[in-house]
Parts: sequence; structure tokens; C-alpha cells
Amino acid sequence: MEIKLAVLIDGDNIPSAHVKEMMEEIAKYGNPTIKRIYGDWTKPHLSKWKNLLLENAITPIQQYGYTTGKNATDSAMIIDAMDILYSEKVNGFCLVSSDSDFTRLATRLREAGMQVYGIGEKKTPKPFIVACDKFIYIEILKQASADADLDSEDKKKSTKDDNYDKITPKDIQFISQTIEDIADDDGWAFLGDVGGLLQKKQPNFDSRNYGFAKLTPLINSIDDFEIDKRESGNGRFKLVYVRINEKQPKKQSRRKK
Repeated sequence: MEIKLAVLIDGDNIPSAHVKEMMEEIAKYGNPTIKRIYGDWTKPHLSKWKNLLLENAITPIQQYGYTTGKNATDSAMIIDAMDILYSEKVNGFCLVSSDSDFTRLATRLREAGMQVYGIGEKKTPKPFIVACDKFIYIEILKQASADADLDSEDKKKSTKDDNYDKITPKDIQFISQTIEDIADDDGWAFLGDVGGLLQKKQPNFDSRNYGFAKLTPLINSIDDFEIDKRESGNGRFKLVYVRINEKQPKKQSRRKK
């Protein structure tokens, strides 16, 4: 079944520079049939959005700030989200904001059976992050876009440890526990299932946060785990399994240069 998404953007809270990368990311999860951005378009700080809205077919929603100190944009987004929910035109939402005020909205939409994706900056408060099914950091989309424009040598230079999160012992323990949760009697777990469970436990878990495009190379970079690639039933592709490597001493991730 095609997943139809309503994309609601907090224009007061999200930078305009990487809207193209955001829309490309959203398209991975469904068809964005409703695309709206909220803000007071009489204010000069939103002027950078105007051309981008036409290029990405995003509908601007005017919301005046009636009272000083109150965020009318949040209220407009929340009201629209509930109207869209009851219209039954979509089966998922993408809330683009770094504002914790949308925590209850994300929770309510999930209670109604909606898939909820969040996109925001790394400063986003944890309550909003965990209220979503999946949360993607804008900084990672920006870095991926920047790396895509570089040749292989410049890409090596740009991919420094300080551009990404470092794998910590706590991260390794989190992955290890998740593998153990679904492993068979020999300790092997299908990596696709591991990835799904990691996402459910921690919605902002993303291999790209650590500088890896996919989960397999991230797992393969950590000495604490071993990978086994097996033929599928029809032999057309490989099935990737992972287990904890008990023979290896505990180490941090080794990033491939």
C-alpha cells in the first residue's frame, strides 16, 4: 500500500537552506501528497523560503503573530494536523521542526495509527524525538549533500570525526542488547530486523549520524560484532546476519577513511 504523507513545516523554526535535501529524504518514506509550511510571511526572516516553495510545491500558510511571546505558528500547525487526520486522506505525517511543542501532537497522531516522521536540528529536545517513529537530523542531510558534491579525495578530507557522532561504549552496548533480543540459539540475528528494532527503541538512531550511509558498514566497522552474508532462497541477493563477537576485546568503532 502506498504511504501518503502530510508534510507540515514550522517555518519559524527550520532553516530554508536544505529544503531540497529534506524533501528527497521524505520521499524515501512515502508520497508527500500534502506539503504546507507555516509562518508569518509578512516578516523578513522568512523571505528566503519564497522561491524554494515554488520549486518544491509547498503551500505557504499565513499565520499572524497576534500576541507577543506566543507562537501562533505552532497552534496553526497543530489544528491543521488534526483536520488532516480526520479527513483520512493520509496515513502518515512528517513534522519538520526542532520545537518540543509538537511532542503531544506526534504522540496523538501515533495513537491514531499514523506513521510519524520528524525532521529537525540536533538541538531538538528528546521528548519530541522519542514521540516520533523515526527522527532525522537536518545536519546529517546537510553533510550528506556536501559530501556528494566532493570527489573521492576531498571526501576523505571532509569526513573527519568531528563531523559525525562517535561510537561510544554505550552505543555498542545498545546495539549488542538489541542483537541479543532477537538472536537465534547460535547468537545470529538478521540485520534487517536488528535495524528495525534499533529504530523502535531509539527513533533518532541512524547510521548516517556516525558517518556511514547504511547500517551494514557501521556494524562492520565495530570489532565487537561479526557479519555473515548468506545466499537468499532464490540466490538473487545476500541476507546479512550479525552476532556479537565474543573473541574480540571491547573497542570503539574504527571509521573507514
